[in-house]
Amino acid sequence: MKTLYTTTAIATGDGRNGHVQTTDGLLAADVRMPAELGGPGGATNPEQLFAAGYAACFHSALKLVAGADGVDATDSEVVADVSLGALENGAFAVRRARGDHPGRRA
Repeated sequence: MKTLYTTTAIATGDGRNGHVQTTDGLLAADVRMPAELGGPGGATNPEQLFAAGYAACFHSALKLVAGADGVDATDSEVVADVSLGALENGAFAVRRARGDHPGRRA
């Protein structure tokens, strides 16, 4: 595979209650474990960043394919639900979920 792009992100602090940034300085954010998981909340979290990246990449692919097929995707959007769950063995799992999107704009 020919590498087209590489980016690097660094996490510091207490992991899920710390800070993330890219080496180019374009992304820098404090991260906090969500209150729903017993954390302090009040900042973004890794699942939100993952959902945003997934939605943006999938939307880009959707628009590329639509354009190649002559389909107008001007007003298209991709909604990505990302869930953090626990497996029966106690391990964590991240999954993309489908369902209602109450936060979706009309």
